Amino acid sequence: MSSSLASILIVDDDARERKLLETLLHAEDYSTLSVASGEDALSAIAQWAPDLILLDIMMPGMDGYQVANRLKANPATAHIPIIMLTAKIDHSARLEGLQSGAEEFLTKPVGRVELSLRVRNLLRLKEYGDFLKNHSERLEQQVQARTVDLQRFRTAMDATADGVMLVNRSSMRFIEFNATACQMLGYTREQLFQLDPVTLSMEPPEHLQGMYDALIVGHGSNQLTETQIRHANGSPVEVEVHRQAHRFGADWIIVSVLRDISERKQAQQSLQHLALYDALSGLPNRRLFYETLKKALVQAADSDWQVAVIYIDLDHFKNVNETLGHALGDELLSQFSNRLQQCVRVRDAIGRLGGDEFALILVGLEQGQQGASLVANKIREELRLPFDLHGHPVEVTASIGISVYPDDALDADTLLKFADTAMFRAKQAGRDTFRFFTAQMNADVVARLELEAALRKACDNDEFVLYYQPKVQLSSGRIVGLEALLRWRRPGHGLVAPHEFIPVLEETGLIVRVGSWVIATAGKQIGLWQACAIGPLQIAVNVASRQLIEGDLAGDVIKALADNHIAGHLLELELTESSLMDNTERTIACLQNLKQYGVQISIDDFGTGYSSLAYLRRFPIDKLKIDIAFIRDITTNPDDAAITLAIISMAHSLKMHVIAEGVETAAQLAYLREHNCDQIQGYYFSPPLALAELEPILLEQKCLPVPDDCG
Repeated sequence: MSSSLASILIVDDDARERKLLETLLHAEDYSTLSVASGEDALSAIAQWAPDLILLDIMMPGMDGYQVANRLKANPATAHIPIIMLTAKIDHSARLEGLQSGAEEFLTKPVGRVELSLRVRNLLRLKEYGDFLKNHSERLEQQVQARTVDLQRFRTAMDATADGVMLVNRSSMRFIEFNATACQMLGYTREQLFQLDPVTLSMEPPEHLQGMYDALIVGHGSNQLTETQIRHANGSPVEVEVHRQAHRFGADWIIVSVLRDISERKQAQQSLQHLALYDALSGLPNRRLFYETLKKALVQAADSDWQVAVIYIDLDHFKNVNETLGHALGDELLSQFSNRLQQCVRVRDAIGRLGGDEFALILVGLEQGQQGASLVANKIREELRLPFDLHGHPVEVTASIGISVYPDDALDADTLLKFADTAMFRAKQAGRDTFRFFTAQMNADVVARLELEAALRKACDNDEFVLYYQPKVQLSSGRIVGLEALLRWRRPGHGLVAPHEFIPVLEETGLIVRVGSWVIATAGKQIGLWQACAIGPLQIAVNVASRQLIEGDLAGDVIKALADNHIAGHLLELELTESSLMDNTERTIACLQNLKQYGVQISIDDFGTGYSSLAYLRRFPIDKLKIDIAFIRDITTNPDDAAITLAIISMAHSLKMHVIAEGVETAAQLAYLREHNCDQIQGYYFSPPLALAELEPILLEQKCLPVPDDCG
């Protein structure tokens, strides 16, 4: 074993642990010897004294405590530092180890970094201790060699990256320190010798003296402590300190090894800030805002205060990101955060909850809702001035929801939820306004959640059915097609009106799944009629915007045609004007693909949306459906009549067919027939019917009477 390497004895009955420790220590250039029992350890130490011992506590035969007691009782081996290895972390196990004489502990499984640091520090302290002991002996034997030895000690200390300071407990003065300590604190050696540890410490004198005395009696010598010491410029330096007490003649010397952890502390503070504050706006994030709200409610309960929670969502913020880019969107959020801070008092709190959502906590309201209203209006006024986004003036509005403690709720979660609910109602009311939470809002939210859950269950349980409303060709009076209309047979509720559930299907995205089912069901029905006496009959299905964007509309239609062996012209897709304008290029490609299969395309509710000749030319459209809003008063309102005639004329000029929906009276029918409308649909001929009611009509070939002059 080379004398230039520190030697370490490993004592553990577990061969795998011994092997692991050997590997870790060899990587640090330490020399090792391993034994499997306490008895073998004592035998080995009798032949060879290691620099340090890693000693397992729990071993058969002689355990670690007994080995440590034997070694510390023998003056020849008492100076060898011991690190006990244990899987126990309880206080009693550590206390027994300290009583046995162990200097350090490591918990299994042992980590590489911690092992390296513990071994290094103990060997370093042993070196210092050995030096002090030897130095004392040499002083007694040869005083003239003191200068040389002291210089060697200083050189050894100066070589370390840690600060080292030696203090005489009796005088409470420094007797030695290394160059690192001087550099760390900004003093020269001469200046440090004029000071004492109390002057450098940020702790009271009695605390430092008590700590030194505890070290002398054997308490706390194995602990790393974090503290602050005073720099020459007066600022505190964050340090990690390992201290040990050594007897030196009649005196006790306190050896302190200091490591500057200022950078580590700054990193921890940065991480803490990132965990609690929004990086973009600098405002508290949702987590800190929530904790602040909880504390405010505790204070409000003690002081009998009112607290308002204001939930803010910028209207149409998505448009800013999509048109100007996310960088300018972030700039808008940052500027809005600054304006928001001008709207509240010092004692109030602001947070960014995520995206374009912000929230305020108004503490100690004296006027309740009136005080919250003033702040809400102030926020709206702050938004009146355009935001300058690097030369792009942008105007935005906000929807604001307000809940009040204790009127609406007593806990933070519910207050936030209720304020969010009120904000959503403000959006429904047209945006750029605010709403206070009401109990009815909560009831509506609960009902909405129940409806969404019931609709998801309806998808799984096949609760949807199709009703069919005939379309009649005015020139012949015959049924030439049907519109498939979705109905929901909700258990315990009967047949649910379409306007009560179809908007929810669209908002939740369930319409993609349900729409696929409608296409498949309509295709199947066409196939069944084609194979029986009814014969081939066209069915039109309504297509939602999300089916075009999120679903596989073309795939659904092509599969329905193939599965049921039906021609493409027997399936018609009805789309609204607005759905055509979403993701236009993809929509055009999809519809052109379907046109190759002969699928018919019609525009539903024409005249209520864009009504642009440009898109009529771009899309492969076969039919226009005049919205019921124009048909209802067509015989009494000249404007409606004019619009209807214009649509019919335009469609025919573009070689499109025209269908009037919502025809309910003979007068409406006569007017449409007179002005060459191609088809009608409405209660005048037939309401939407279930299959059981519809098929007899189809079989008997019910017709609309045709005047003689139309024959």
